[in-house]
This record gives sequence, C-alpha cells and structure tokens, in this order.
Amino acid sequence: MTVKAIAKISSEMAISSKLRGSSDTNESLPPAVLEAWESLPEPIRTALVNNEVSKSRHMLHSSTSQTVSSVSKSSRFLPSSSSSSSSNASASSNNSSNGDADDAKDEMLQECPESGGTVLLRPLERAPRNVFSFEKTHVEEIVEVKKSANKLTTTTTKTVSTGRGWRNVFTLPISYDVNVVPHGTLLDPSNPQLLHATGPTCDEYKRRFAVIDNVVDELYGDAIRGYFGARGIELTTVIINGGEAEKRPGAVDKILDELCLYKLRRREPFLAIGGGVVLDIAGMAACLYRRGVPFVRVPTTLLAIVDASVGVKNGVDYCCAVTNDTYKNRVGSFYAPSSCLLDNSFISTQDARNVSNGFGEILKLALVRSEDLFELLEAHGAALVQSRFAATPSVPEGVSDRIIDLSIQIMLEELGPNLWEKQLDRCVDYGHTFSKLLEMVPGADIMHGEAVNVDGFFCVVLSHLRGYIDMDTVNRIFQCMKSLSLPTNSEDLKSDLAWQSCKDAIEHRHGEQRIPLITGIGESICVSDITRDELDRALELMKEFNH
Repeated sequence: MTVKAIAKISSEMAISSKLRGSSDTNESLPPAVLEAWESLPEPIRTALVNNEVSKSRHMLHSSTSQTVSSVSKSSRFLPSSSSSSSSNASASSNNSSNGDADDAKDEMLQECPESGGTVLLRPLERAPRNVFSFEKTHVEEIVEVKKSANKLTTTTTKTVSTGRGWRNVFTLPISYDVNVVPHGTLLDPSNPQLLHATGPTCDEYKRRFAVIDNVVDELYGDAIRGYFGARGIELTTVIINGGEAEKRPGAVDKILDELCLYKLRRREPFLAIGGGVVLDIAGMAACLYRRGVPFVRVPTTLLAIVDASVGVKNGVDYCCAVTNDTYKNRVGSFYAPSSCLLDNSFISTQDARNVSNGFGEILKLALVRSEDLFELLEAHGAALVQSRFAATPSVPEGVSDRIIDLSIQIMLEELGPNLWEKQLDRCVDYGHTFSKLLEMVPGADIMHGEAVNVDGFFCVVLSHLRGYIDMDTVNRIFQCMKSLSLPTNSEDLKSDLAWQSCKDAIEHRHGEQRIPLITGIGESICVSDITRDELDRALELMKEFNH
C-alpha cells in the first residue's frame, strides 16, 4: 500500500483524532491500514498528519470566513466614504484563521497601465511567484452638461466594467561573461578557454560547430581548425560573408540549414567568430534555431570588440517587398550569448581604415560619457590607428587596453540595466539617428563607424547651435576626429535625408525623436524638438569646416 493510499484512507480519522487532542486512532482505522501505517517511519507519519491537519483547518475556516473575506476584499475597490464599513468588516474578521491573513497578504492591488483601472492579483498555489488570477475593475465617468433656458443641467454617468483572467510573470535569467583572453592566446591549443566555452570536454562530446567570417577564415582558418584538431575535436564550419551587403535573412537561413544538417542539440553551444555583421547574423540564427540555443561570440574587429560583442542585440537588414525599401536592422532579436571571448590581437590584421572605423564607436562613447576616454583618444588615437593597437614607443604600455576596457565598461553600464530597451532615452544612441540612412544610400562607400562619426559631428554642430557647447569645444572634437582618420561629413547628408532620419527616429523610438546631444565632452541629454530649420542651419555650418 502506497503512502498516498494510506493518507487518503486515514486522513479524516487522523485529523479528527489530532484535533481532539487524542492520539488514539487505532479504534477507527481498518486493520490493513493500521498495519501499513505502523510500518511507516515516524517522521513520514508525522508529516502526513500535519499536512492533513493544515488542509482541514483551511477548509473549515474558509467556509465561515468566505463572506467576511469577500466584503473585506471588495471594500478595497470602494471610495473613501465607505471606509468605516470596511473597518467594521475587518474588525469582524479578527477571529478568522491565520491562513486567511496570509492569503490576504499574498494578494496584490495594482493599477492597470492601459485603462487606469484596478487589478486584484491572486497567486496560484502551484506557481505563486509567476502565475496569478486577476479581477479587473474599471470605472469610467462621463460628465455631460446641457443648457435649457437659463438652466444648466449636469449629468454624471458612471460605467463600471469588470474582467477576469490570468497573468504570467517571468523574469529572464540573463547572465553572460565578457572574458578578456590573454593577448594572442585564444587559438593557442594550450589555452582551454575556447574549448570550455563551446561545450563539454568529456570523451563522449568530440564535436563543435562554428560560424566563421570569410575574411577571418582566410587569415585564421587553419589556426581555428588546428586548435580543435589538437584536442581531438571534429569541427564543422559554415563560412559567412562579413560585408554589410550580406546582412540579410538569407544569411540566417544558410546557418539554419547547416545547423539542421549538423543536428545541433538544444543545450549545445556553437561558436560565432568574426566582425559585427557575422556576430549579428549568427546571434539571430541562435535565437531562432529550436527557439533558442546557446552561442559564443568571438569578435575579431575593433568595432565588434567594443560594440557588437557586449550587448544582446542581433539582427539583419530587411528589404520590404511592399515599399521596395531596405531597412537597417529592421528584423532582429534581443538574445544574449552564453559568453564572449575577447582577444585584442585580432586587431593587428585589420587595415587602418577598419581600425579607424572601430574608433567611431569608441569616440561616440567618449563624447556622451567619459572625458577621460576622450583625452586618451586625443593623445594616443592617431598612433594606435597606425600601429593597429600594437605596442609602440610613442604609446605608453597599457593605453590600448585601457581604451578598450573603458569602452566596454561604459557600454555595459549603459546597456546592462536596460537590455531590452524599455527606456528609450539612451545616450548610446548617439550617432545612430542620421547614420542609418547614410549607410543605406545605394552605392555609398561608408562603414558603420564612419557613418556614426558623421552623424556624431553633425550632432556636435546641433549642440553648438543650441548653445550647449562653445565653438572651442566643437573645434577640439573636430580635431580629434580628424586625428583618428574618421570622416566628419558626407555628400549624402542633405536636408531631406536629415529630416527623414528624424521622422524615422520618431517611429523607432516610439513617438519621440529622443536624439542624444552633448552638453559637454562626456555629458549628454536626449531632445525631441529638433526642427527642419535647425537641421538646415546645422548643414550650412558644416560647410565651414575643412572636412
């Protein structure tokens, strides 16, 4: 006889005996039940009895207190004039069980964000932290004033609507590490970091799947395969073109096809190694495959190290069949990597233009958040562009790492509390209002960080016209940008594009422009009242600089 069967047969008898203060249940229990009951260890018997007693008390008191409880709860919806009757009802229930008091504490009264009505939430027994039944009450008051002869008649109509349902509440446990790998050691077989990040190391698990940027594959493909080969790991790869033109849904489909062929398991991470475009595409595929599988980011460009690698946004550009327009990052997801591995040595194989491109995002962060970072860029940025972040006699030891560390920390500080962008006034959107359309101009030869910088300088000029910063500050920023070999203007930045960018910002940022402008180096605000006339005056002032 099972414990459950014993409890079912004997529960009422055991409870009755317990409540009478007697332990003599033997007279009422059938012999078979008694024998089975006695065979149970004492702790189990005690637990069963206590559990049934608790349930019985709840049932006994719930029926007697139901009316009082109903009055007490409904009074919470009444206006203040009924407070005295509510108090009396509360007083009359003072003798009710502690169980009812605990239940009342579990209830939550909230305001409905959509209607402004009242919502009473009650947690469900099996999932009290996540699932609630609710009752919604909304009172709508309409006041109508009519004039007849010399008399005004005011009529107030109140409409009370109610509803019920359930609410599911779940907080995603987002946690991922951005790991700094000792310089130049990520692909060294003696360093196990990449192996451990991409899956178990047991003998039964001897395979890995990797999405690799085509340029990275040319430069580091042999080293990547050699790393896993030295550990006896079979590596399956899919090569993705890392150019902006390839950032389309078709690239995601290519990865998904290969994942299906590989039969990636639900909790099996895959590796994404490359620049920001490849990391975005791979992240989108990870989010979609089996409704979400883990993936590991390894950024290989300066831009990706300080930008794409540290956040949770993934996505692709989308060409709409109806409008025939292409929208940058219009289709995407918020999906965190399982981890990120940073080895700054990859920067050494980038050309100078790509290094400058990465500085576009770093300078953006300096302008809105850190004067210290700006001063480092002023002093050492030009040399680091030329050396591709390698150590040189003209750059003190540790400066290059300090610039990257500061940039990542600032980015994480801004993104961390707002990963899903519930707050749309974001200083990290600096340089991302006008740059989107600049990048999407057909045939435009402009990289992401370059477009961000053009946008950034245009916003510097807007700040000056508003009186936020003086011309000395404008010139100082301009000189820093030029020292980093970053463009400060574009022939495509014209009045129509600038104004359309503001309208797109209103759509993307939920009804307001929310354009970040600096009020000093390292300080910023978001504004939503930029006019077309203001944009045109800024464009005229831009012509006075030697771009």
